[in-house]
Amino acid sequence: MNRNSNTYTVIFAAVMVIVVAAVLAFTALSLRPIQAKNVEIEKKSQILRSINISSSQKDAEGLYDKYIVESFVVNATGEKVQGNAFTIEPKNEISKPEASRELPVFVADVDGSKKYILPMYGAGLWGPIWGYIAVDENGDTVYGAVFDHQGETAGLGAEITKAKFADQFQGKNLFHDGQFVSVAVLKSGQKVAGQDAVDAVSGGTITSEGVSNMLFDCLKPYQNFLKSLK
Repeated sequence: MNRNSNTYTVIFAAVMVIVVAAVLAFTALSLRPIQAKNVEIEKKSQILRSINISSSQKDAEGLYDKYIVESFVVNATGEKVQGNAFTIEPKNEISKPEASRELPVFVADVDGSKKYILPMYGAGLWGPIWGYIAVDENGDTVYGAVFDHQGETAGLGAEITKAKFADQFQGKNLFHDGQFVSVAVLKSGQKVAGQDAVDAVSGGTITSEGVSNMLFDCLKPYQNFLKSLK
């Protein structure tokens, strides 16, 4: 075949496209199990951080198995239902009516005391935000929290990932006079009657509001389950 002809050029280009596509597809399929494993380890690491346990890529699974003694799914009435807590995606549940949501619960044993870890998912300024909050055996007092994001601004909204922000939630209560009220995220110095609050991220107003809304929207469906712990 004449290598200077248009036919040769078209055939060569087509073959190269097919070869490159095949290589990329093979690479993607080969890496998928590794990527899935990394996502699983990161999720376990964040769950551990909500109970103030630091972990690395190497020891996250071992620590998870050590501290997380049980996991299950509840519905809005607080009853246990069929389901795998670890595989349920909060981002899919948040769009459902409260009564239809599957609500994952992870139970940790920390020095002989149970902590109930609940996942959250919401919206920040530039994209999704998510996290986990751990509640004491009384179903009310926050033991720990961790937050993450996809694309919040570094030095501003992205500060929700820092311990300085998350540690404020420790000791706060989700209920007031028997009613679920969540924890508010407010500008420094502001307060709301009948509700515990933490300081918002300086310069990250919309992200902070997103965290506040996420806490209320995601934890409210758990209120009957939390009340049952009292």
